[in-house]
Formats: sequence, C-alpha cells, structure tokens
Amino acid sequence: MKEINKFLNKIIFLVFFVFSAQAESKVLSIGNLDAKVTVKVFSSLTCPHCANFHTNIYEKLKEDYIDKGLVKFEHHAFPLDLAALNAEIIIRCDVNTSLNTGDMKFELLTEMYKKQKMWAVGSDIDKINILIKKIGINFDLSKEKMNTCLKNEQIQDEILEQRIEAQKKYKIESTPTIIINEKKYSGKVDYKQFKKAIDRNL
Repeated sequence: MKEINKFLNKIIFLVFFVFSAQAESKVLSIGNLDAKVTVKVFSSLTCPHCANFHTNIYEKLKEDYIDKGLVKFEHHAFPLDLAALNAEIIIRCDVNTSLNTGDMKFELLTEMYKKQKMWAVGSDIDKINILIKKIGINFDLSKEKMNTCLKNEQIQDEILEQRIEAQKKYKIESTPTIIINEKKYSGKVDYKQFKKAIDRNL
C-alpha cells in the first residue's frame, strides 16, 4: 500500500509541478522514421485490452506495414498502476546488451504482454517485481541492474511525465488509445478495420 500511495503521489506532483519537454522523445518506436503513417498507441502493461491489441494486431501490423517501411509505430507508456509502471521501467532499463536496440525493446514489450496473466496478478508489488524480473533476465538484464532501474526516479518520472502529457494532449480516457497521424482512432479494435484506417492515410 505504501508503494501504491507513492505512485499516486508522484503523479499528482508531476501534474502540478512538472512541465515536460522530454516526454515525447522518450517513447519507444519502431519502423521507418520517415514513414507516411505514424501509429501511436497509449497503453498500460497491466491492461488486458492492451495485451489483446498488441498480440493480435501489432504483430500483423509489423509484418504488413512496419517491416515494409510504411508505418512508424510508437508505444506510449500510460501506466494505470504501479505494476505497469515497473514493467515499463524494466523495458527501459538500458544496459550494454542487445536490449539497447529498439527492436529488442519491442520484443521485451511483446513478451510482457504475452505473459501478462502470469505476472500482472494480485496487489503484492514485491511478488510482481520478481515475476517481471524473470522476464527481463531472458533479455540479458541482470537482477542487480533491474533492481537499480526500479529505484531510478528519473526513469519513473520520464514515464509518468509521458502519461501526463498524453492526458493533456489527447484526452486519454481509456487504454489502449490509438492515434493514427494525430487523429484518434475510434473504430473497432479489429485488424480488418484497423488496416482500412491505415490504408486511408497511405
């Protein structure tokens, strides 16, 4: 409970006292930087609908558009709880390994979503941290490095600032919220419909 209250207090502090100029640059992106279409997805790693989007739509989108240089895809952290925040921190835990590349970060992101039901359970944040670190170990992250990252307030602030800026700019009401070329996608979260929305922008 103490850690959860700290998480909530941090958000309140940043809302009132921090005006971020860096949040936009800290998003995870993959694909052609000059692509005609940019897809921004605001999601929480503990959100079941976000996991469904990532595992059922992102994978197809990557094959059909991202890998072909047609779409730049951005994952914008919008943690709804401390567990989601900590999972985002692990993904951003930069070390001198292959995880420094954008593709590898997205692979870890994908793994977090695929195993969401295994780690995003209960309210014991210490147990949840152990479970997400088990996933990180498979991506060359040491326990020591992950423990250091989880205590790094700069990483925490960057993620929470990103969430606050998104709330201000796009009026996020639920996750996932999808923005295609700066227009909020309000259609059914179905690949066929999503594909049509992208094709209209190509």
